[in-house]
Amino acid sequence: MTSTAAVASPVDFDTYGEYSVGAPKQADGSFVRPLYRFQARITADGSSGYPAAAGRYHLYVSLACPWAHRSVIARTLLGLEDVISLSVVDPVRDGRGWASRDGPGCTPDPVNGFTLLREAYEATEPGYDGHVSVPVLWDKLQGRIVSNNFPDLTIDLATQFGQWADPAVDLYPAALRPEIGALNDRVYAAVNNGVYRCGFATSQRAYDEAVTGLFAMLDELDGRLATRRYLFGDQVTEADIRLWVTLARFDTVYAIHFKTSLRRLADYPHLWPYARDLYQQPAFGGTTNFDHIKRHYYGTHLRLNPYRILPAGPLLDWDAPHGRARLTA
Repeated sequence: MTSTAAVASPVDFDTYGEYSVGAPKQADGSFVRPLYRFQARITADGSSGYPAAAGRYHLYVSLACPWAHRSVIARTLLGLEDVISLSVVDPVRDGRGWASRDGPGCTPDPVNGFTLLREAYEATEPGYDGHVSVPVLWDKLQGRIVSNNFPDLTIDLATQFGQWADPAVDLYPAALRPEIGALNDRVYAAVNNGVYRCGFATSQRAYDEAVTGLFAMLDELDGRLATRRYLFGDQVTEADIRLWVTLARFDTVYAIHFKTSLRRLADYPHLWPYARDLYQQPAFGGTTNFDHIKRHYYGTHLRLNPYRILPAGPLLDWDAPHGRARLTA
């Protein structure tokens, strides 16, 4: 379709209310993430029906969202910026969901001219009534969503676009895949999704369980990183991307907004230098927008922050020397 500069009308909570993710409510007060309906895969040989190809796919992302940020980092590390196009939605969403608007770091939709991301879901499945999430991988050829299932997207970018990717970058080494998968599962449950289980718990018991598991895992990861530069030695892998996006938001948002305040990231002797090490690499720091991050969380979750007040801090020196280069596997 011809690209346009159409954008959504301004955020309006009075008219549209707060966005709801549609997560099923639990009797024990725990948070359960909703399902991600579109789970097709990209394959190099095209056997999935979605062959890897230059110029065919588009990513809709929010720089505020950790799930979407993963795909942005992987795309940059792999050198696929000219292979897969990308647009960035407004970090603040009302009841209409993610939207394309004018603003610093935001971009109109250059592919379809959608003003609301919901339009991509409706175009793919008329009458769609589920969660409108980012990232979304869109197939320009078929005019539909391939996937909004964020765990798959970085794997597919790392493994199926080898014809165009930087050959020096291997985010998902074949020999390490079982170990990476096992660690990813634990990090997702306790850390990536664990912070949300803390923030959106509606009972003390659910919060206590989530926060205990979160910090037990962070303590374990801090110990793991005492003797190795990255999670699997001296090479950045897909596992580092998954962990880092949560660490990047930890002290700025989660410790305050989601009550994950038992310890700060900055209190960890190994996790904090590790996070700075990654931040100082362009694919990580260069794709991190703390303004979008703060405005999304503090300006969107009205039940947690009804007056939408953005905190002034914290002051974190992400550019401080990290001393991690001396470590090997």
